[in-house]
Amino acid sequence: MTPRCRLSPALISSLLSLLWCFAGTAAAAEATAGNKDGLILRYHFTPGEAVSARVAHRAVTETTINGTTQSVETATDSVKTWRVTGVDPEGQTTIEHLVNDVTMTSRTGGQEQTRWESDSTAPPPPGYEGVRLSLGRPLSQLTIDSCGRVLSRRDLFPNPPSNTGDLMVVPLPDEPVCVGSSWNIPEEIIVDVPGGPRKSIRTRLRYEVTAIRDQQVQIDVDTTVLTPVDDPRIEARLLERIWDGHIEFDAAKGRVLSRSASVDRRVVGFHGPQSSVRYKASRDEQLLVR
Repeated sequence: MTPRCRLSPALISSLLSLLWCFAGTAAAAEATAGNKDGLILRYHFTPGEAVSARVAHRAVTETTINGTTQSVETATDSVKTWRVTGVDPEGQTTIEHLVNDVTMTSRTGGQEQTRWESDSTAPPPPGYEGVRLSLGRPLSQLTIDSCGRVLSRRDLFPNPPSNTGDLMVVPLPDEPVCVGSSWNIPEEIIVDVPGGPRKSIRTRLRYEVTAIRDQQVQIDVDTTVLTPVDDPRIEARLLERIWDGHIEFDAAKGRVLSRSASVDRRVVGFHGPQSSVRYKASRDEQLLVR
């Protein structure tokens, strides 16, 4: 009679650990298959094409001064377009940025909500008059290289509607990337201090590739403030600029498919020791035609 082989619990646990390790290695290898030397990320545009995205922006600002708290909620939904007016042999692309339509809502404290849709025949409420005038018109003209670096910019409209920043552009590295690759982009923010001089704040955006599958590249991004800041008034002005996010880039098509960003921060003492301000916001962009 053949004796049975009985495995100890410790050996079984070791074998299972090896299997999980192998499975994880195989999954990582599959995700980067065909990209042993890395994947080159570049933008690709064609003269005359239009690239549109739906953008949703939500924000809540809670301000407390002398024991009184006021809350302001805003929401903006829009469709924005990049109109490609030229591409040179080196891949430098000239683009006009415009907003096709927009729905804007706001509420302050317990007051009634204000809402306006650009396709409505009703006149816009006070403060929104300039938005209708800007729709369908180029707001800015940019020239970017194939890595998304802005080479030149010209504003074409004096007062663009709020939350209509440039569409779906993310700076890309010169070198090929793989899972774990990262690159840093320095930025400078000019802050106006109430009753004081303007101050330059250095920040850094850090991008990291977290996954690659079928040339769909997942990228995480976070912001770090490099300049020491010990003034709550300056911190309060930075709230809208310090965010973390996630990006999906299609390396085959050469464009961003989606981009999301969020922030939830509070500053105490920006207007006296008993004051505070909290800013909570999200922004999501989705390419309309993939």
